[in-house]
Amino acid sequence: MPYFVTGGTGFIGRHLVKQLAARGERVYMLVRPGSRARFERVVRDCAGWAELLVPVEGDLGVPGLGVSAGERNELRTGVSHFFHLGALYDLSATDSELTNHNVNGTAHALELAHEVGAGCFHFMSSIAAAGRYPGVFTEDMFEQAIGLDHPYFRTKHDAEALVRTTCRLPWRIYRPGMVVGDSSTGEMDKTDGPYYLFKLIQRIRDALPRWVPLIGLQGGYVNLVPVDFVAAALAHLAHIEGEDGHCFHLTDPHNHRVAEALNLFAAAAHAPTLRLRVDSDLTAALAAAVRVAPEALAPLRRVLDELLADAGIPRALIGMFNYPTTFLATRAQRLLEPAGIRVPPLAQYAWRLWDFWERRMDPDLHPQTRLRQAVAGKTIVVTGGSSGIGRATALQLAAAGAHLVLVARDAARLEQVRGEVLSRGGHASVYDCDLADPLASAELLGRLAAEQPPIDILINNAGRSIRRGIDATYTRFHDYERLMRINYFAAVRLTLGLLPSMVARGTGHVISISSIGVLTNASRFAAYNASKAALEAFTRCAAGEFADRGVRFSVVNLPLVRTPMSAPTKVYEDFQLLEPEQAADMVCTAITSKPERMSTGLGTLAHVVEAFAPRINRVVMSESFRMYPDSSAAVGPDAPEQEISRDARLFAALLHQLHF
Repeated sequence: MPYFVTGGTGFIGRHLVKQLAARGERVYMLVRPGSRARFERVVRDCAGWAELLVPVEGDLGVPGLGVSAGERNELRTGVSHFFHLGALYDLSATDSELTNHNVNGTAHALELAHEVGAGCFHFMSSIAAAGRYPGVFTEDMFEQAIGLDHPYFRTKHDAEALVRTTCRLPWRIYRPGMVVGDSSTGEMDKTDGPYYLFKLIQRIRDALPRWVPLIGLQGGYVNLVPVDFVAAALAHLAHIEGEDGHCFHLTDPHNHRVAEALNLFAAAAHAPTLRLRVDSDLTAALAAAVRVAPEALAPLRRVLDELLADAGIPRALIGMFNYPTTFLATRAQRLLEPAGIRVPPLAQYAWRLWDFWERRMDPDLHPQTRLRQAVAGKTIVVTGGSSGIGRATALQLAAAGAHLVLVARDAARLEQVRGEVLSRGGHASVYDCDLADPLASAELLGRLAAEQPPIDILINNAGRSIRRGIDATYTRFHDYERLMRINYFAAVRLTLGLLPSMVARGTGHVISISSIGVLTNASRFAAYNASKAALEAFTRCAAGEFADRGVRFSVVNLPLVRTPMSAPTKVYEDFQLLEPEQAADMVCTAITSKPERMSTGLGTLAHVVEAFAPRINRVVMSESFRMYPDSSAAVGPDAPEQEISRDARLFAALLHQLHF
């Protein structure tokens, strides 16, 4: 006997339709106008059974699903099973959207099912129908649901109530857990549920070494089930005789704590895991504060929204971190066991979910595309653009379609870079200017205002470094002065000159290139680190002052880079340094992601160690000061270069790219 399926082109629906078509019966599928391409995808998935799939044009938001009279007559010839999967599965959707899709859509589906005389109405509900029930929720429970404060919970509960109270046909209800990708392939079609946290896990992995122990919240419960299990279980349970009027939980018998599930995904990502987990009572207090305090305190709400937006996490998901409900699936498991249909342990397939997401769903998979979208047609000033990091950054931005304004002292080298940009089809203007000279900077700002479009992005890259121990600078106060002139005052002067235009237009981005040495307090770099720390402090203060005026500020803490600036220090010749192109990658990532701070994993770890265990950092820096003496470039051309010991080489290999 034929089947009718709403939501058949959705993620769960596609897998169910394939199961049903394999039984050799015709499958009528509700298809919204304009969604024909999604139907064709299901046809391709079903391969040998494609001729059994019949599209029926309609819409959940229309009475009777908007199915035409002719098609209703055809359906009256006998629909044995009417599967209603069509709904809005989105915690971030509005109340009206959820009500229209989940409640009204169910009423319209029931209307059509009654009219065509379907044999059985199968309703895909959700564990959300239990609300926030504090304890074990069984398949026979419904009215006991409490905590239906979220519109998604309420609309799923109300839709299920419609089936229970108004359906005049035999009915069955299915409550799946949080549906994730296929346990065999990892396939998933959208970012949802735990996937919202994958980017955060990835950022932690990229920021910290895997062995760093993390402290986190134990959290409440999360019940994850793979889509292949849900589809197979639904198709099997729907055909067992004598089970009408029952509800089935399609859930994992193992109810994971949030921290436990996150650790499985973190392990799959080769990221640090939560070694110390804070008690759930504190989690409950935090969740309550998140739900209540922002409604009363606008500043707190704004801070919370900024943090969540930066991590790509919907605010509604935070309320799920202390979910108090666990689920029993006694009836469903008893009926599924003879068929060998069971939920695989999450530990067995978590790596497949992560692998599929990182290879196919990660929004940062195509950095060049993202960079082009971020900078094409925009005017970007790059100081220090004649060599090293500035040159490498300029070439990447030119390839992405930006209009470059390159600033440096050496006019000849600037023209060389301009030629490279033009040869690659890019566009660049060059300005030779000594930014350490206030009058020259003022003249530059005047020319930029007269000759260039408004500046969209400023990259404060120009700078100078001096590697010299403090005891070698007793009579060299000018070292500190000249580094402050170019590394701090020049950057601030140019930023202040360009900010008014950015503020007036309500958009702009200022990126300050700093050093990992500021985070580590690297020895022999006191003058350099002080100048860069000053620039960082200015940038961080500006970030707060201009946040609500559309101008963003970022600090990029680069490790040691093999540039003309590092060349005089001969000891670095045998060290593993970043290449200018790799540093440019970090700068371009800062343009697309607009972080407050960007660093390497070792730099972030050093910053954490400095904050919580400064003595450890002091020991490391003291050892580096002892192992790596001043170079001849620092103490005088007649001084011989000292040999680097084997221990020093091993030390540098362990903490590569730090400043020594």
